[in-house]
Amino acid sequence: MNALSRPAPAVGTSILVGLIGAGIQASRTPAMHEREADALGLRCIYRLIDLDRLGLGPDALPELLSGAERMGYTGLNVTYPCKQAIIPLLDELSDDARAIGAVNTVVLKDGQRVGHNTDCSGFAEGFRRGLAGVPMDRVVLLGAGGAGAAVAHAAFHLGTGRLDIFDADPARAALLAKQINARFGGGRAMAISDWDGLGAAVAAANGLIHATPTGMAKFPGLPLPAEMLHPRLWVAEIVYFPLETELLRTARSIGCRTLDGGGMAVFQAVDAFRLFTGVSPDADRIRAHFASMDAGRSAA
Repeated sequence: MNALSRPAPAVGTSILVGLIGAGIQASRTPAMHEREADALGLRCIYRLIDLDRLGLGPDALPELLSGAERMGYTGLNVTYPCKQAIIPLLDELSDDARAIGAVNTVVLKDGQRVGHNTDCSGFAEGFRRGLAGVPMDRVVLLGAGGAGAAVAHAAFHLGTGRLDIFDADPARAALLAKQINARFGGGRAMAISDWDGLGAAVAAANGLIHATPTGMAKFPGLPLPAEMLHPRLWVAEIVYFPLETELLRTARSIGCRTLDGGGMAVFQAVDAFRLFTGVSPDADRIRAHFASMDAGRSAA
């Protein structure tokens, strides 16, 4: 029986889950899960496992996973910098997680660790609601890490014709382009290896998706030179701490249509909640939970 088909927990059941990541103390994820559980008559206890606070790195994942199992955790969310590092420690992957090569949700049940990716579905749903109808012929993706891989797959599910991928590590961009082409067809994705190539790609693009940590409260700034932006672009962000990043502010000032990272945050949580509990949450209620929180706070 998989995580989606298991019986729903009884009213009053206590569910223990957590988030593993670095610099996550101001995450909104715990509140979204706990408030929705309360609304459904469940009790969700959501803990933060902050690598920065603990003085640990991704190499501590084996110990942290074993500890969560021993303490009876139902599951874990996983964020930067662990979405790819956790994969060798899991027993099974969902089809999406396997194809994307990144995991942000782990269900712990019957001694098994099953990895899922709700970043992909979460980004896609947020995009459909916030940027419906934008041209998708040619899109540039900044960032080829765990989140970038999920967003790249989502972009093709949304109808992208061609995706140009830029990362600070050119080899990582090349690997993601290879994976995308294997899944969606040769020539659909191309890696960009330098700033000149990025400038040319952005100039020719309909849209720009940003999937690096730049712009987060702890990594302020722009992920590309501001002069590369142009008003014909739509710009989608996955960072939502702060909700209005410098990239979105700059893009909006020159007339770009923009999408903040809040939608991805909400809808990945919707799917993760369903995986953890077997219960379908109210997406609009979770969006309201998210919106009610201080927009200046950090989140995971």
